[in-house]
Amino acid sequence: MFINNFDPVAFQIMSFEIRWYSLAYIFGIVIGWLLCKKIFIQKSDIIEKFDDFLTYLIIGIIIGGRLGYVIFYNFDYYISNIFDIFKVWQGGMSFHGGLLGIIVASILFAKKNNQNPFLYMDQIALVAPIGIFFGRIANFINSELYGVPTDVSWSVTFIQIDTLSRHPSQLYEAVLEGIILFVILVYFRKKDYLKKPGLISALFLIIYSIFRFFVEYFRSPDEHLGYIVFDLSMGQIISVVFLIIGIILFCLKYENK
Repeated sequence: MFINNFDPVAFQIMSFEIRWYSLAYIFGIVIGWLLCKKIFIQKSDIIEKFDDFLTYLIIGIIIGGRLGYVIFYNFDYYISNIFDIFKVWQGGMSFHGGLLGIIVASILFAKKNNQNPFLYMDQIALVAPIGIFFGRIANFINSELYGVPTDVSWSVTFIQIDTLSRHPSQLYEAVLEGIILFVILVYFRKKDYLKKPGLISALFLIIYSIFRFFVEYFRSPDEHLGYIVFDLSMGQIISVVFLIIGIILFCLKYENK
């Protein structure tokens, strides 16, 4: 059993705190940007515009992630405390919301430049697992999104939460949705039959949703939500929706390749 007593603050400059979660966003975006620019992007017109797209991407992640959390996970609170929506420093971001923000940002940017939005979404799908990996590690350090109680030998006690031994579900997600998903997508990226724009994005939605649905069984549901229906968490319900979208998209794109 491991005792988690990490400080969510990485370091402090005078009175300004730099938190691990902020660093996770920075590391994920910077490393993803470098991989796209130096390795993954092969079309010169995409490389030339990718720096401009990055601005759209960051805005999409922040706005989408925040609104996703507000709508999917705590709507009743924020509808009564509307100005708290803007207090992002207090925490509360949704991956699925951030994903929707990325999709909207890609569509808007591509439309502005008369391009196929999947040319950008496919690149982001390839490197998104890197951001997910850092994000879940930050969740572990912050003692948030922790797992259900267990007696397995690798259990973790998040003493800032309680004294129970729990599944380190954040680390399960870091491995599955981060490392393994990245390896799978990079492998399939090299296959000729998956080079049509949109197929890598669809594959990301499918595999991520399956991994997320599975790990949710080891993760404690949000206290104010609990299990929604059929003993499924909100994360699982949203994952099913994205899984269906991913399968439909894959079938449409593969059929017309």
